[in-house]
Amino acid sequence: MVLFLIGISAAANISSHDNQTAGNPTHQGAHVLPSTLILSLVLIFVVLLTIYCLRFKNHRKALVTSVDKKLPNGFLEEQGEQRVVLLPRSPSLSKRYFPIPLDALEEEYRARSADDGKLFREEFNSLPCYYRHGSFEEASKEHNRDKNRYPNILPYDHSRVLLSSHMGHACSDYINASYIDGFKQKKKFIAAQGPKLETVADFWRMIWEQKTATIVMLTNLKERKEDKCFQYWPEKGCWMYGNIRVAMEDVTVLVDYTVRKFCLQYQDSDGPRAPCLVTQLHFTSWPDFGVPFSPIGMLKFLKKVKAVNPPYAGPIVVHCSAGVGRTGTFIVIDSMIDMMHTEQRVDVFGFVSRIREQRCQLIQTDMQYSFIYQALLEYYLYGDTELDVCSLEGHLHGLHNTRAPHDRLGLEEEFRTDFYDGYITWSLFCMSCKIHLESSRAVLDPSDTFPLLPTFIGLKKFFVFFFFGVPGTDDFNRVILSVKRGQEFTDYINASFIDGYRQKDYFIATQAPLSHTAEDFWRMVWEWRCHSIVMLTELKEREQEKCFQYWPSEGSVTFGDYTVELSGDSQGETFTLKDLVLTRTAEKQSQHVRHFHFHGWPEIGIPTEGRGMIDIIASVQRQQQQSGNRPIVVHCSAGAGRTGTFIALSNILERVKAEGLLDVFQTVKSLRMQRPHMVQTVEQYDFCYRVVQDFVDIFSDYANFK
Repeated sequence: MVLFLIGISAAANISSHDNQTAGNPTHQGAHVLPSTLILSLVLIFVVLLTIYCLRFKNHRKALVTSVDKKLPNGFLEEQGEQRVVLLPRSPSLSKRYFPIPLDALEEEYRARSADDGKLFREEFNSLPCYYRHGSFEEASKEHNRDKNRYPNILPYDHSRVLLSSHMGHACSDYINASYIDGFKQKKKFIAAQGPKLETVADFWRMIWEQKTATIVMLTNLKERKEDKCFQYWPEKGCWMYGNIRVAMEDVTVLVDYTVRKFCLQYQDSDGPRAPCLVTQLHFTSWPDFGVPFSPIGMLKFLKKVKAVNPPYAGPIVVHCSAGVGRTGTFIVIDSMIDMMHTEQRVDVFGFVSRIREQRCQLIQTDMQYSFIYQALLEYYLYGDTELDVCSLEGHLHGLHNTRAPHDRLGLEEEFRTDFYDGYITWSLFCMSCKIHLESSRAVLDPSDTFPLLPTFIGLKKFFVFFFFGVPGTDDFNRVILSVKRGQEFTDYINASFIDGYRQKDYFIATQAPLSHTAEDFWRMVWEWRCHSIVMLTELKEREQEKCFQYWPSEGSVTFGDYTVELSGDSQGETFTLKDLVLTRTAEKQSQHVRHFHFHGWPEIGIPTEGRGMIDIIASVQRQQQQSGNRPIVVHCSAGAGRTGTFIALSNILERVKAEGLLDVFQTVKSLRMQRPHMVQTVEQYDFCYRVVQDFVDIFSDYANFK
């Protein structure tokens, strides 16, 4: 009622104001719109405040009865216990959804994604929630309760993993883990909760007894300041877990996942048994809220899992925190890809329905459910585009000599493939809670365009926080500066964080500084402690200024609070090196910055040869190793075409060096999802291939970038 009266009052005020200004069009244009907007914003604020109060009240209820669709593996504190948010029961009778032929998959995905994923929610809510014949008697026994991470996520008796009795104790056969079938293979997986301190020995006993060779970990140890999994492995050396000795053999850290190799050996009174090798693949890019931004990383991870798991091994152990949400998502994607190859169709609904009879709550949210379809569509549309370096020459020969439809060369067809599908990407964005309501802020100056924009931005953050339970954020990967005291909107710079091969946010892609943004540029370098700047443009190109000279030709120059001093200068064959000292005058502190200026890359076109690009990438990598691997600032004029090509090549060459593999297609696709227009032309795309070929030809000289 209060809201209704406020709405009537606002409408009356607007109507009265309109009558007073009807005779003066100029006055009307100047004041009606701001007044209307202000009243509307006040009304929206009151509505949101009311919703928040109701939401806060409901949050304090003792029993969780519905799922927060923005917290896929979240839990709430209730009476001292952690509980996984339970799935809602469908309000209507369950529907039956039939398998989808592959040639209809894209159309079906688009239909389900319409109206903010309405049909995805309907399909997800039609899934059977519980197995009507299932029981949890063993999991519910008093001596097993402390072994469960969440009291409402328990394994069914009929599908639980039984351990051998330990030291004669009859109650030592329990672990919160369930056998799960693959597409055709019985008990292909074991879905388990993340080990607790009390269950680590049981976990390794399960690995040993089940002859498991591969562990898939889909959670981080801590998320949102909550413990999600106990670290059940040694950082280095070896450790005893019960009767099992676990020794760390090797660790490889990549941008989306980490690979750890362990040597296991069982020891008892009869002496040590023959050791075995176990590989843990730890996917680290599943965000605290929602699902991964793109399925690309998950598909690469899945391919790695399939590659390392030997055919003779026992079940693959998959776990997140509760062992149902992310765990189920991974298992379904793997199984449906197998179904794709076997039957040329997918049956997500049917498969999830079946495996929920083996473990309750598998797939917790409609976000996870739709992500499965996203990954399957990605795999169907683009397949496996990864190449071994040995096959690179043949692949290039085919691209340059094969005519595709519409008389395009194969290379151009590959480049122009719709590998930045706006519809699919936006759908994933929304369902992952990465809401881009503030994208206009990246191109507009608030003081010059719309005076009420600050209010909209504030309300946007208010809206996101109280509806979705997360703080309102800016564009998901833009570089944010600290706000200057007393000056709004001073946190913006046209720059984006870009992932490297091994490290998140390893690059900062940005436009060339303008005269009035040079201070912001150096502020960014200072605040993010960058020690390497790569410049890929000249100050002037085709008689037009493309970059403001943001460094001194000699001596020093000051930009606002920052002073830049030239301490060294050297000229190479294709690039210039400048050693700069950046000082923040207020704090009288300094940091060293190395400036790499690549010459010979025209605004239109590509460098004449790739050797120079290999040289500068090698030099930048050496500098990074010495300076602590802080973000590398890369810019051309607009921070897109040449910048994207340089970053793509850095990532591609790093992978070639480490694995002997490359994937130009997916590397560029991933970059474009992080910043628009990265690698702008087919020439730049072809240049990536050419430089890799040059690198392979001289690989022995650059094997370690040393």
